[in-house]
Amino acid sequence: MTGRVLVAGIGNIFLSDDGFGVAVAQRLAGDSMPDHVTVMDAGIRGVHLAYELLNDYELAILVDTMPLGEPPGTLRLVEPDLDIVDPAPPDAHRMDPQAVFAYLSTLGGTGARVMLIGCQPMDVMEGIGLSPPVEAAVDKAAQLVRELITEAVAGRSLERSA
Repeated sequence: MTGRVLVAGIGNIFLSDDGFGVAVAQRLAGDSMPDHVTVMDAGIRGVHLAYELLNDYELAILVDTMPLGEPPGTLRLVEPDLDIVDPAPPDAHRMDPQAVFAYLSTLGGTGARVMLIGCQPMDVMEGIGLSPPVEAAVDKAAQLVRELITEAVAGRSLERSA
């Protein structure tokens, strides 16, 4: 793979563990990344993320919280099925990844392969800072992102569990 890679941390830092994706993006922003890799703190700017995805990425790695029914801090790597995304009108105040890809399809973009690293939150109530189990998962998720980038560049399969 020689194409561009986008790593986007998603979430609201004012809702406790919902800031997980942002924390991972901030951790990775301090790393040295290959020139073809862009790390983005997308936060709650879903419309901005949709427009960024129009920039000819081959792989998009999104990092966010997601309900997994597992203990807090559990990570899961999934490849979402973008064919089942409902193209509803965008609501800039509620742009979860599914809504981002629905909006992206209305803009004519869909080219990137998408991998989602999800983390089971403990608390998404108002507050700043991650719970201890979710904070402990930040380094693990950052390492998983690095491995996915390495595997994608080497042309190896990305099919595995986190």
